[in-house]
Amino acid sequence: MLTQRSRYALRALIFIARSGGVEPVPISAIAADQKLPRKFLEAILLDLKNGGLVNSFRGKMGGYRLARPASQISFGEIIRLIEGPLALVPCVSVTAYQRCTDCFEETTCVIRKVMLVVREQTANILDTTSLADLSLDRLAA
Repeated sequence: MLTQRSRYALRALIFIARSGGVEPVPISAIAADQKLPRKFLEAILLDLKNGGLVNSFRGKMGGYRLARPASQISFGEIIRLIEGPLALVPCVSVTAYQRCTDCFEETTCVIRKVMLVVREQTANILDTTSLADLSLDRLAA
């Protein structure tokens, strides 16, 4: 399940992408438009900055701007940055693989086979959906 933190991160980034990318977007504008708690949004934007998805600018005209074009930032990248691996079970994770502690035989495990398909399909959808794809659709956020 997607956490509130991830939903807020997606909404904030879509809002920033919609702004046109020229001028930094003030955090107050993001919080007000998206109805997000400012303190929580500050922490999320710091994570996004540390993850290389946004740049921050200080001063009167400061705010946040995408670090790369919206077409180069996928939902998968955002969710992995905020949540971690997409996999529902550790034995199918690409980035954080771990053998399940209660697994008898990984190669014949039917749960693993289904979860692998789920992870692959989820990753495919999220990795091929960029901020640019949804930045024009107000309903997306």
